This record gives sequence, structure tokens and C-alpha cells, in this order.
Amino acid sequence: MTLADKITSSRLIFAPLFFVIYLLPRFTFIEGPVLWTLPILWILFIVSEVTDLLDGKVARKRGEVSDFGKLYDPFADTLTQITFFFCFVIDGILPAFLLLVVFYREFSILFIRNLLLKRGITLAARMGGKIKTVSYIISVGTALLASSISRLGWGGELYRWSALAAVVVFTLSVIISVISFIDYFIIFLKNSDKK
Repeated sequence: MTLADKITSSRLIFAPLFFVIYLLPRFTFIEGPVLWTLPILWILFIVSEVTDLLDGKVARKRGEVSDFGKLYDPFADTLTQITFFFCFVIDGILPAFLLLVVFYREFSILFIRNLLLKRGITLAARMGGKIKTVSYIISVGTALLASSISRLGWGGELYRWSALAAVVVFTLSVIISVISFIDYFIIFLKNSDKK
């Protein structure tokens, strides 16, 4: 594994850690404020996204760009983002049916990548996929803000508006993800007759 791949791997540690810390108060006998979770969750979220920017830069700078890295990075991104979204769905901030669309999109892209790989074609992240990733990051940040407001005990109107903003941003990111899927699917169709 290259240094860039190791940086990518860190997200596969941060994602389940975020999941456990986010849901720990819900599934344990911890009572009272869960304020201690907030800085940890924000740090895990921010560090995960920084590593997403860093791994590509490190790979290019060190000349370590590889077919493995081109597939591993989007895989780690998807796993991390789906983990984040899943937490917010469990918490009732984001709607489950939109997460289902994200699942379908991401597994379909994985299937397309595998089919192309069998033909010797590595389908790296495209511009639409990168825009989708940025929109997912904004969605996670918005939902985490709503969750933080709730954990701080600032319910009422502030929480309702922040949760509504999270749903609106998530909806837009899902639309962007579907549009980017169409782009990937077109690439697949153009390469489907290649041996």
C-alpha cells in the first residue's frame, strides 16, 4: 500500500468510529447531555473529509497514482458517506427513502466499475462524481449541525429549521448523484462493446 492508500484507509477506521460514537447514547444507558460526543463527531467528520482531499494530492505528488487507488478512494468515500447518512436516518433527521436512492446509485456504480474492469478499463472518479462528493459533504455537515443543535438541547424552531435545511440539501445532493450516475452510465455504454 502506498502512503496515499494508507491515508484513504484511515476513512475506513473513522467511519465506523463515527457510527459508534454517534449512536452510543441511543444504545447504552448513558443519561443526560451527550455534549462530549459533539467535538469528537465534528473532528471525525472534518478529518475524514481532509483525508479525502489529501490522499489524491499525495498520490499525484509522489507519483503513486494507481488503478487500485482510483477505485479504492471512491470506495472509501462512499462507505464513509453512507455511514454518516445512515446515522442521520436512524436519528430521524434525513429520510430513509433518499438514502435508499444513494445505496442504489453507489452499488450501481460499483457494478459498472467491475464490469469495465473486466474489460481492462478503470473508471476513475469523474467531474460529476466529484461534484456529487462535495454535495454529500455539505449534506453531512448540514445534518451534523442539526444533530448538534438537538444534542445541545436547542430544540424547537432552530432545530426544525436546521433539520429542514439538512433534508433540502440532502435532496439536492441525491439529485446531483443521480445525474452523475447517468454520466457514468453513458461512459459504460460507450465502452460496453470493447473486449
